[in-house]
Amino acid sequence: MREKLKWDHADKLYRAAVFLGIIVLALNLRPAITSVGPLIGIIRDDIGLSNWSAGMLTSLPLIAFAVMSPIVPWLRHRLSNEWAMLVGLFLLSGGIGIRSMPLAWLLFAGTLLIGFGIAVLNVLIPSVIKEKFPLRVGLMTSIYSTAMGVLAALASGLSVPIASNLHLGWEAALFVWILPAVVGVGIWVYLALKRDKNNSVAIAGHHSQANAGNQQIMRSPLAWQVALFMGMQSMLFYVSIAWLPEILLDYGVSKATAGWMLSFTQFIGLPASFLVPVIAEKSSSQRRIVFVLTICAIGGYSGLLLGSSYTTMVVSVIFIGISLAGNFALALTFLSMRARNAKQAAELSGMAQSLGYILAAVGPILIGYMFDFTEAWTVPLLTIMGVSLLVLFFGIGAGRNKHVLD
Repeated sequence: MREKLKWDHADKLYRAAVFLGIIVLALNLRPAITSVGPLIGIIRDDIGLSNWSAGMLTSLPLIAFAVMSPIVPWLRHRLSNEWAMLVGLFLLSGGIGIRSMPLAWLLFAGTLLIGFGIAVLNVLIPSVIKEKFPLRVGLMTSIYSTAMGVLAALASGLSVPIASNLHLGWEAALFVWILPAVVGVGIWVYLALKRDKNNSVAIAGHHSQANAGNQQIMRSPLAWQVALFMGMQSMLFYVSIAWLPEILLDYGVSKATAGWMLSFTQFIGLPASFLVPVIAEKSSSQRRIVFVLTICAIGGYSGLLLGSSYTTMVVSVIFIGISLAGNFALALTFLSMRARNAKQAAELSGMAQSLGYILAAVGPILIGYMFDFTEAWTVPLLTIMGVSLLVLFFGIGAGRNKHVLD
């Protein structure tokens, strides 16, 4: 009996560590990127970048996502989820350190490494949730997407105060976000050392089936719809992270206020980030959710296009925040809900994030180029609204009550 109690205690401790590990990973998925938007003008002027090349600071991680994501399922089969997570955290930490040096080539090289690291974590979290919490997919997705949104919002709001108010410069404002990665390394080293031997055997047994599974996923129309939904909603998010502060500056607000408004955009979306996966899991179809979130997106971006008052700006930012957070949480939920097991979830996640982020990477560069060419935000905002309609189109397909390999 005493041995059984010790085993139960160890099992509870392990599950608690997995839960905490997922939360800490979520805290690492956004700050290294969202901290850049409010500083992009400062970095551009300090190093001497054009608007389109400054947009690369947001697009490069997405290119890295696209390159790395299809490799991650293979990495999982070779190393296990736990050790693969550590690879991602080390890449992320190294990238943050390199990017914080005031040289243009190090800035871009570090940004690329950050993208590789986040890609590993992005792909594997749905697989870990499907494996460790198969009956709580919606709830766990809600918790981790909300945790991700909280620190992402703080990173946007604190960037300018750290750089300017504390006189530490943009380098320190970017470097500070290495701290969650260091905490994550500690937790996932423990999980990697304590992983169950049976789990390791199961992973090894799937290795020979990895390529066949990836080919099956690529032939699934539903998987393509999930991937394109992921890509289009990601394009909206990263365009907003990169250029929303600059758009708000045209309303006459200060850089610090523009940074906090970007932070507010993410904070206001936290309820949607939490509720959407829970509602989605309880619904037979998620199409109505996609439609409501698209209405919010169109309303928000059209408000920035047509309005000129501070009130219009705030209302627009609220609608944008709800749509961005809700669509991202829904995309993450699709990665688990449209798969029957952890292996399929990893394969779908790798495929969806690879193809999706290729599309997303185009966004910040394209919008920056459009602004350089037209010297106004009208054409960029109309383009963003068109992308919102594509999110609706592919979301209706991805929202069907099916599994990718059915």
